[in-house]
Amino acid sequence: MLTPQVIRVFINPRHGVPGVVILPAAGFRRAKAEITGWDGYAVTPLRDLPRWAESAGVAAIRLKDEASRFGLGSFKALGGAYAVANLVRDTVAYSGAAPETITVTCATDGNHGRSVAWGAQRFHCRCVIFVHATVSQWRVDAIAAYGAEVRRVPGNYDDAVRIAARTADAEGWMVASDTSWPGYTEVPRGIMQGYRIMADEAVDQWVGPPPTHVFVQGGVGGAAAAVSVHLRARFDPVPKMIVVEPDRAACLLASAEAGALKAVPGDLDTVMAGLACGEPSLLAWEELSRSAMAFMSIPDESAIETAQMLMAHDIGAGESGVAGLAGCMLASQDRMLCRILDLTQDSRILLFNTEGPTAG
Repeated sequence: MLTPQVIRVFINPRHGVPGVVILPAAGFRRAKAEITGWDGYAVTPLRDLPRWAESAGVAAIRLKDEASRFGLGSFKALGGAYAVANLVRDTVAYSGAAPETITVTCATDGNHGRSVAWGAQRFHCRCVIFVHATVSQWRVDAIAAYGAEVRRVPGNYDDAVRIAARTADAEGWMVASDTSWPGYTEVPRGIMQGYRIMADEAVDQWVGPPPTHVFVQGGVGGAAAAVSVHLRARFDPVPKMIVVEPDRAACLLASAEAGALKAVPGDLDTVMAGLACGEPSLLAWEELSRSAMAFMSIPDESAIETAQMLMAHDIGAGESGVAGLAGCMLASQDRMLCRILDLTQDSRILLFNTEGPTAG
């Protein structure tokens, strides 16, 4: 059991409303064919957590553990590097430019930039990554280790996104952002198609009756939306999705409450650094605004405690990576919330550990 905490939960009134297809099946097939053919590709484990399930009073809790993905320590390896591969290939085909003359860039809280830098090294192009004021030096060093130039800029993550886009426009660089906005959707769409691989693997690994719920962390929403799309394609009935965010950066919950995209202000300072985002991705919101059953925000203390408890069971995870599990356990301790979310002794819950242990 986790220490009781104050959480916020918003039940989505638009849940189940039909909408547009944001991730076509053909795009996923292309992403899967390429990424699974890369050197170092391996299916990550789906871990059964019977003690956690017993504590939560549910039938099963299973955790898709992305900590070992391509040696990069997070699921982001499935998206950023794939975006770089597409950008380099398309630019070379269109202009005939040599890969080493191409520069890719993005803003990051850490993991996405690391994936883009790794992809740039892999596909032989230059890379410049923008990080905001509170990104730890450990994360900066992890990006620079792949040969990228890292530029620290003032403000929060969303400020860094805008600075990266403006600089790329001025310098003629290629933007490999994992968040989308009006007029910039195709690269993030490809990144999200890459993210679907972890959900695809989890479905193939699942044994027995299918999951009834999935608790997945938010951020800008790209991972959650990718998981949502894939589970809707693979399961009938579709598992109920609950999106979990830090209470200091709950932009998806705020958008759900407003019924439209909404940014949250401030420095977004949370130990769940990979989720420290104040503005949702346009593409992700188009999916989650109708597919998520509920949105939840949790305090930092719950993520820290959850990561420590997993470590005691020899599962390494960063605080961003355990937000979904923390949200699940906190929800299971609230009888009224269990009734609202239909969490019962027969529930089977799918979760994603999206990052391994971090040093800040």
